[in-house]
Amino acid sequence: MTQNDPAQELAHIRGLMERSTRFLSLSGLSGVVAGVVALGGATLARHHITAALATGMDTLTYGTTRGQVPADDLRLTLLMDAVLVLVVALLGAFWFTWRRGRRTGQHLWDASARRLLVNLAVPLGAGGVFCLALLYYGLPGLVAPATLVFYGLALFNAGKYTLDEIRWLGLSELVLGLLALCWLEAALLFWAIGFGVLHIFYGGLMYLRHERGTAHP
Repeated sequence: MTQNDPAQELAHIRGLMERSTRFLSLSGLSGVVAGVVALGGATLARHHITAALATGMDTLTYGTTRGQVPADDLRLTLLMDAVLVLVVALLGAFWFTWRRGRRTGQHLWDASARRLLVNLAVPLGAGGVFCLALLYYGLPGLVAPATLVFYGLALFNAGKYTLDEIRWLGLSELVLGLLALCWLEAALLFWAIGFGVLHIFYGGLMYLRHERGTAHP
């Protein structure tokens, strides 16, 4: 009769406990896709913002006023750009995470996934309302820093229910958001670094650390 290695048994038990409390099927490839899409959205936003600033508008209001949003208002353009980036990024995240979940045997909507989403949704929901208020009051220059701050808080808050890289990504986004608040002229650059470059970096890191050795068609 063969005797099991106690270290292997402990590792197996620890793995089972982690799978029951943490959502470990989050795919790094979804982060890479989100980063690429964000860079494309930032490029488009930069084009419109540069055109606005060339007319003498300041970096806080972009010449907008409170309340009414005409069809050609820069706020509407930036909002549509952000929504498009968000939708494409979410579709990519769902696809790659669902595919990895099938490989690892972890359901996409188990208790750990629900805990993760709840802890993400509260800061993100508050941040979304806050950013809409900034647009309404004619302060679009603060939206990019605010999205970084609230997104960073959401990731840091939810990081304890998934891979450790998510908490570090959250802290990085938070720092970039605070820097952007102090340097509004470069806010979009910080946004592109946070949602674009950092997503690609941490997504690639997650893939190399947790997925590459187990990937198969």
